[in-house]
Amino acid sequence: MAGHKLAHATEATNLADILERVLDKGIVIAGDIRIQIADIDLINIKIRLLVASVDKAMEMGINWWQQDPYLSTKTREAEIENVELRKRLERLEERIEADS
Repeated sequence: MAGHKLAHATEATNLADILERVLDKGIVIAGDIRIQIADIDLINIKIRLLVASVDKAMEMGINWWQQDPYLSTKTREAEIENVELRKRLERLEERIEADS
């Protein structure tokens, strides 16, 4: 028996492979926390967590980060342009009122 080796039925998977699979398919973790006293809800917390790659999230129609001003430079630029245009509009309206 000294020459026999144990054979593993499953192949070992490293963390990178697991992470790749999770991000490719996506995983949803959901849970609720409720604290009650005498059938009166004091705290009710609903937790919903989606872990997926950006591509998978966009396939599912989730793209909130593209409009978030803190995460998207395009949105920040549009907000700055919007403020500048509002100021310009105010100046033009003041000129029109002054000329009338």
